[in-house]
Amino acid sequence: MADPLKILFLSAEVAPFAKTGGLGDVGGSLPKALHDLGHDVRVVMPAYRAIEAGYPGVSAMPGHLTVPTGVGMLPAGVFTGTLPGSDVPIYFIAEAGLFNRPNIYGYDDDPYRFAFFSRAALELTLALAWKPDVVHAHDWHAAPALAWLATAGQADGRFRGIATIFTIHNLAHQGRARWHIFDYLGIQTFSLAEESYGEVNFMARGIYHATMVNTVSPTYAREIMTPAGGAYLDGLLRHRHYDVHGIINGLDYQEWDPASDGRIANHYNADHLGARVHNRHALQARASLPQRDNIPLVAMVSRLDWQKGLDITGHVIHMLMNGFSGEAQFIVLGTGAREYEDMFARLAYYHPHKMTAYLDYNAGFAPLIYAGSDIFIMPSRFEPCGLGQLIAMRYGSVPVVRATGGLADTVQDGHTGFTFHDYSTDAFWRALQRAIYVYNVDRERWQQIQRHGMMADFSWRRSAQGYQQLYEWAIARTFS
Repeated sequence: MADPLKILFLSAEVAPFAKTGGLGDVGGSLPKALHDLGHDVRVVMPAYRAIEAGYPGVSAMPGHLTVPTGVGMLPAGVFTGTLPGSDVPIYFIAEAGLFNRPNIYGYDDDPYRFAFFSRAALELTLALAWKPDVVHAHDWHAAPALAWLATAGQADGRFRGIATIFTIHNLAHQGRARWHIFDYLGIQTFSLAEESYGEVNFMARGIYHATMVNTVSPTYAREIMTPAGGAYLDGLLRHRHYDVHGIINGLDYQEWDPASDGRIANHYNADHLGARVHNRHALQARASLPQRDNIPLVAMVSRLDWQKGLDITGHVIHMLMNGFSGEAQFIVLGTGAREYEDMFARLAYYHPHKMTAYLDYNAGFAPLIYAGSDIFIMPSRFEPCGLGQLIAMRYGSVPVVRATGGLADTVQDGHTGFTFHDYSTDAFWRALQRAIYVYNVDRERWQQIQRHGMMADFSWRRSAQGYQQLYEWAIARTFS
């Protein structure tokens, strides 16, 4: 076993305290897996409204932090607790004017909110008398910490010699601000080629200043170094390509386990696939669909966003519902852009006995969809990692996905699912047809594909071992 490391984990989202997507899942699961490997992990996130209102198991620390900024020393409170089901401590930086708001993001002063959070998180380590070996910052919201450590922080011996990791969850969100935010952070530096005149790009700063950089899948790491996938930062990423790595996100196998999940109708495992039929019947009943066992039940659980490939999905579902590949049923659960909600609502209206559209967010319903469906579709334009395909495989629903990002790294065509490469309706439809053909004519092979997916190892322990190696490389680089 590697020597224990002290890891400061900075994230704007940590499940279950705050979550809008995959970032929150990583924040809530990876620290526990690292702790299980023997490391001393301390998680820090902002104290949003739910924390300020009184969150079970969370209490206020006595006193307050004094955070240095360009406008003077500002106070910040700190709440503390532990990640559920673990001994991993989590700290919440409290500043009511910045974080006690209805939403996590979407404010004009977001760069200042997260700059303050990042700087306060570093000051917290001094208050705890605990110097991390590694600062692990996630997405642009935590990048100000890395920018400060690499510049102004080098003048303070208390912060020198700390390795840094920057994890990119979604390159498209970059955290742009006016240059005077560096005055606020007390940083004197130069502009990057990726920054317009008078602008700071915190995503670019995280990439530039971190000791090592990673994304949440190997394929996404390669894709973001291309003009097509680089969101105008591909040149910087290619410049640092020796330091950019991809580590697949894990799945919380305690939460997502068909053998014990209390949210599904009947438990089962890879050796007892026949028991899945009870979940199928429960799903059909809840969706007001005929309880038929001899036709494929296709499902989609997704944020209804252009990234998710919905502009090539409508025609595919239209052909599926019109019987172009035989009889089938379809269920979609999700909310998002109005145009895609309207698309699914219209399709459901025209096919009331074949399709149901749940156009809302219902996390408690999703497990039954995974457990009761036969095929799970994810035709994403791009997908840094993806969680849906991992859950689907775990529950025996065979994924049909576009081979991009983490989908390409986790779904093996013909072995654990079906993939397509071209971003087109035709390619998606052909892949779905292949899946339906195997389902209809070769049930023995279909069950083999289900079992292969259910038995694949996408646990957080495996991911944590990858991060452990990355930390060790970063520390070696820092002291070389």
